[in-house]
Formats: sequence, C-alpha cells, structure tokens
Amino acid sequence: MTKRVLLVDDEQVMCDMLATTLGRRGFDVQTTTSPAQALVMAGQEDYGVVLTDLQMPGVDGIELCTRLAANRPDLPVIVLTSFGSFETAVAAIRAGAYDFLTKPVEIDTVVLALDRALQHRELREEVRRLRNAVRETQHLGEIVGASPVMKQMFDLVQRVAQTDASVLITGESGSGKEMVAQALHQRGRRQRGPFVAVNCAAMPETLLESELFGHVRGAFTDAKAPRPGLFVQAHGGTLFLDEIGEMPLGLQPKMLRALQQRTVRPVGGESEVPFDVHLVAATNVDLEAAIEAGRFREDLFFRINVITVDVPPLRRRGNDVLMLAQRFVEEFAALNAKRVVGLTSPAAERLLAYGWPGNVRELRNCIERAVALTQFEQITLADLPEKIQAARRNQVVLATDDPADFVPLEEVERLYILRVLDASSGNKASAARILGLDRKTLYRKLERWGAAGGAEPDAG
Repeated sequence: MTKRVLLVDDEQVMCDMLATTLGRRGFDVQTTTSPAQALVMAGQEDYGVVLTDLQMPGVDGIELCTRLAANRPDLPVIVLTSFGSFETAVAAIRAGAYDFLTKPVEIDTVVLALDRALQHRELREEVRRLRNAVRETQHLGEIVGASPVMKQMFDLVQRVAQTDASVLITGESGSGKEMVAQALHQRGRRQRGPFVAVNCAAMPETLLESELFGHVRGAFTDAKAPRPGLFVQAHGGTLFLDEIGEMPLGLQPKMLRALQQRTVRPVGGESEVPFDVHLVAATNVDLEAAIEAGRFREDLFFRINVITVDVPPLRRRGNDVLMLAQRFVEEFAALNAKRVVGLTSPAAERLLAYGWPGNVRELRNCIERAVALTQFEQITLADLPEKIQAARRNQVVLATDDPADFVPLEEVERLYILRVLDASSGNKASAARILGLDRKTLYRKLERWGAAGGAEPDAG
C-alpha cells in the first residue's frame, strides 16, 4: 500500500513541519491549506490516508470527513485537532473518520496512527479481493476452486451428470467426495428425485443388507413391520454408497446381482422389487489393491466403475487453500458474531506450506478454531495449530552450489516417491508402475517412512 499522505491544515507552518518530519519517517506527504482543494486532490490522485486538522475556515475537518466518506469510502481519514473533547471525537467518527488525535501530539503517535490506517485500508482491499475471487470462482454445489485440477473435475462432473452411468468417486478422506456426489445429483436428470446416502463401513453385514435391500415382517427378531431398503427409497433419484471399499465381502455378490437385475429381494422376502436409481459410489482406498488381496470383487468393481471422478487432495489445489480459508473465515465469523475478516500474510504462507492430510475437512476445522481463538480482525500465525505453524514447503534444492543445501539420497528418493504417489491420487498400484517397483517394495518403503496409510494386501 502506498505511504502517500494528504495533509490538510490551514496553517502552512504546521503543514511544512509535519511534512518534513513525516518525510524522514518514509512517508510521501503532499499538503494543502484548503479543504476544498483537498477534496479535488483526493479525487484525482491515489493517497493512502488523509491527515486533517479539525478547525479550519469554510469546510472544517468534520465536513471534510463526511464528504470524503461519501466520495472515497476506501480512503481512511485521521482528524488532528487542539480542541479535543469526547463530543468532537464522536462527531469525527460518525462523520467517517478512522482515528482521532488531539494536539499536542507526539510524532510517534502520528506515525503509529498513519501505519494503522494504511494497514486497515490494505486489509479491506485484500478482503474485497478475496471475496471477489470467491464469488468469481467456479462452483460445484458447495465446492469452490480455481485451480486447474478442480476446473478439470468440474468439467467432468458437468458432463457425467447428464448420464445414468455408474460413477465411482475416488479421493482421500475429507476431500469432499459426498459433496461431489450431491453435485452430480443436483445437476442430473434425476434432481427432482431423492438423494439417499449410506456409509458401507458404518454397520455390520446383516444390518447393512437390511438397510440396502429392506426386509419383510418377521425376517428377524426386531422386524415387526416391513421396511423398504435404500435402493427402493432412492427410486427415481440417486443412491450414494460411501466407502464402498469397506463393504463386507459376503454382501458383494448380492450387490452385484441387484445392480445387474435392477431388482432387490428384501431380507426374508420371496419376491423381487424393482428399482431405478443412478448409482454413485465413493472410496478412499485402492480398490485394485483390494481386488488383488481378495477383499473386493473384480466384477463388482467394473460394474460400479463405469466413470471415475477423482477428487484432488487439497495439497494439489494451490491457492484454492486461501480461497477456502477466506470462505470459512466469513462463515465462522458470522456464526460467532466476531469481526474477523481475513488472514495475515504469515498465516496464509503457512496454510499454503502445510500438507493438509485431512484435506478440506481439516482446513475447515483449523479455521473454525482460529476464528474462535483470535483476538484480532485477522487470523495470525499464533492462532493456527502448532503443526501448521511449523510447516515449511517440502522441496529439494538442486540449483545450488552450497553443500549445506543438499540432502541425503534417501531423502531425495522419499520426496520423489511421495510426489509420484500424490500425483497418482494415492493409488499405490499406479505409483508402483510409474516408479518401476513392485507393490511390496513400494509398500515397505512407505511403511518405513510412516506413509503406508493402512495394511497392504498380500499381492503374492
């Protein structure tokens, strides 16, 4: 932000003295003894702040504040007067002044007030820029993003939504897979129908079977009345099977038959019930690895994986992190009735440097915590969790001649393998093919680095 100051005082001596003193402090000061001329100058040139006397002939400081607030609401005004009182301070603030100083005043106090006013203006402009960016950013339901990977995903979802082909949504936990499923439903031909979701990992096999296919009266002890399953409840709409990779193996043949026949047989029933749904499934595990391990049926995989939509992890979305953070700041500031409007630069830098293993869900929780804790209008570095405060960009420097900049060969290997795994969206089979490693070797390396992410199936 420019440190140009427009100084308005009807005493030329005061103008010259303040201009000289502030000039030594790094401010570019232009002066005028005419409030009317000040209005013209403020409309023609870009000043960072106006410093004006209060008692002046003709247009006084209060009226100058009022007119500047109407014509240049972005320009902070500091009123300086030797006639200090509570009433004049209130009048100045009501007229739109940012601050009020009483003569005689120390130059350090003036400098501090000018710096605060400039920072306030910079903050308002940054908040406005981020808000505009959020408004102009492409949306997919509740998902926002401007990064290339998100634009590609948005385009694919828009095209897929107009079909009835089964969709498999892949991506890490917390990346927004259910929100993508809802966007597919809202943009599809079945948007007037129900959207029914079930977590396949949240219940045991017998209960999940009854939940999906329904049951007849007397099918089991507590079945005192017939109940239609979720396939039938979702008729005419979308059925979302979350965490399908965790579906019990014994239930998978029944799922495959239902999808092939487009009918279900309720538990304890003898007749088939037809259904018509758009099937959308999601997983955060490597289904190809699960197939190799015998935990997931290959024929079911091909049935649900007609079209794949991969949700990129937050760490691959670049400055989307800051757009999402700004959106969450506004959301939680409103919920908590707090005046929190953005992020300081150090805080933003750490948000970009952090790896976000918990993805958007983790970022949302981080900002909710920061808004609750902060005592300022901007979230500071101290408001962030310690692990995020300590984050640094993870890069290997090659364009250097300083031995201190180099790292051990194993660290280069680790960073490269993790980068390939990231680019493969966590798919170990795909990453192993790119790296020229067998899956067991890759897994052993990941396990040694604490990045295996779960038990590796026996591929032998």
